[in-house]
Amino acid sequence: MNKSWIIAFVSLCFIFVVDQMIKGLFLEGFRWYGDFFSLILTYNKGVAFSMFAFLEEYLKYIQLLLMSGLGAYLIFHKEILSKYSLAIGIISGAALSNIYDRFIHGGVVDYFFWHYGFEFAVFNFADVMIDLGVLLILYTSWKMPKEV
Repeated sequence: MNKSWIIAFVSLCFIFVVDQMIKGLFLEGFRWYGDFFSLILTYNKGVAFSMFAFLEEYLKYIQLLLMSGLGAYLIFHKEILSKYSLAIGIISGAALSNIYDRFIHGGVVDYFFWHYGFEFAVFNFADVMIDLGVLLILYTSWKMPKEV
């Protein structure tokens, strides 16, 4: 196993475990209500902003199929994994944690609710990590030397 696979696997496991530990706090009853944001428990049956919630039980299988496809693609395109191993691990760990929620809890466990000035969607650590992983890919792509 080369360095890229190890980085991807370790970051995947780390993000998955941390996300599940945080979600466990809310599943055990932790709540906090503030003036700007609140930490509450909610289950998202869809994806971002509850889109595709109408897919219900099929959504988790579709997402699992997409993640499997990504894994198969990376097996055949190792150069992509070598360039973006940390970002791919972060995104994969977060995505698998949210998919795991769908199988165990019937929806993604969300808890961070911004409500100052406007009400924003409720989200979780995994959602933030997916955004961070995408930003890492964009930044790495931008900083890489351009081939002419």
